[in-house]
Amino acid sequence: MKPVFSQRSSIGQRLLILGGLALMLIFLSQRLPFFEKLREKSSWLVAPFYWLVDTPSKIVADIRLQFASRNELLAENERLRAEALILEARMQKYVELSAENVRLRELMNSAERLRDTVVVAEVVGVAADPNRHVITVDKGSRQNAFVGQPVIDAQGLVGQLIEVGKLYSRVLMITDASHAVPVRVSRNGLRAVAQGTGLIDELRLAHVAATTDIRVGDILVSSGLGGRFPAGYPVGEVTEVLIDPGKPFAEVRARPLAELDRGRNLLLVFGKSGMLSEGDSSVQPEQAVPGA
Repeated sequence: MKPVFSQRSSIGQRLLILGGLALMLIFLSQRLPFFEKLREKSSWLVAPFYWLVDTPSKIVADIRLQFASRNELLAENERLRAEALILEARMQKYVELSAENVRLRELMNSAERLRDTVVVAEVVGVAADPNRHVITVDKGSRQNAFVGQPVIDAQGLVGQLIEVGKLYSRVLMITDASHAVPVRVSRNGLRAVAQGTGLIDELRLAHVAATTDIRVGDILVSSGLGGRFPAGYPVGEVTEVLIDPGKPFAEVRARPLAELDRGRNLLLVFGKSGMLSEGDSSVQPEQAVPGA
């Protein structure tokens, strides 16, 4: 039998013959039912080849997924953390709203009080003096921060800005001995002033009459008097009420609800009027006086 390709046949002749055979098979496969049945029965033979061809692309895709950009993951994590902090800070107002349900006028105003504009800040420094409860945050006049601006975390009121630079600001916390904030008892609306004691976990209520209806466990919220702090933010919880029959005033102590000694992220509150325009000193509030 004579071979199809002889040793003397050129490569061009071989390619021409093979190409002709391939075209003929393609033509016959489209015309003859036999080839269609043969193609169906032999499909399982070519399946491994499809799998082998597709495997490298799957491996590359898995490797890219495993080695996703670390910077992108960190940025996404920071964004989600900021969103969660804002939502938690807004949720804390429901503590006050649950007590205000019995007071129609305050209930109608509650929706408006939930619209405060806030900016997320991060704690970057703590005062070296243990007698001063002052921290530094990474927001300043570039973000329209202003002296006297309230600062909160996800649990309650932290303090107010006392110094504002272009990139950084200092926060005087509510437990500092020179700080005071007007509060009211959420249960009955009783007004008082919560003063810092110099202890990070203790506040003192000044000039509370011995006959006043105040109890251990009462929640203190900012009253809004004086215009410094927005009304309705949790400040503390009463932990001790001491009444001396020989004294006109009771000794009332409370613990701050904010995580003053451990929080990393804080919120600068701009209030319902929104942020101030950068550089517009004519609308910025007066200089903060601790205890105002």
